[in-house]
Amino acid sequence: MQPRISLITLGVADLARARRFYGAGLGWRESRASNEQIAFYHTGGVVLALYPRALLAEDAKQAAGVPGFGGFTLAHNVPAREDVDATLAEAVASGATLAKAAEDAFWGGRSGYFLDPDGHAWEVAWNPHFPLGADGAVQLPE
Repeated sequence: MQPRISLITLGVADLARARRFYGAGLGWRESRASNEQIAFYHTGGVVLALYPRALLAEDAKQAAGVPGFGGFTLAHNVPAREDVDATLAEAVASGATLAKAAEDAFWGGRSGYFLDPDGHAWEVAWNPHFPLGADGAVQLPE
């Protein structure tokens, strides 16, 4: 298997609310591939999909479960230290909940967390060791 993530699907309780948060709130442009049952967003090299949680659980043959921390986070890296605070403020103004205020991290960067309206945890981080390329992608050292 090649090391690649093509698409991340978030199970959401209210698709219309999630669309408002990511679209109108954060300003992400929804793809024409979207329809009334699913929303797709370009996020650099990975596609983010929003799909009703119960239908996603059914498709994966899993119990729907209780919303909450799922043992993973999504990350949005920013090009400058001061962008962490500004991006967290933008997310909160759009309806997110601040989970952890921005702070300097032990690894030399700065980060904080917000929760989207469905409780999915997003880290906003500036990492001086992982610069961003012209396309916004994280540049890992070889």
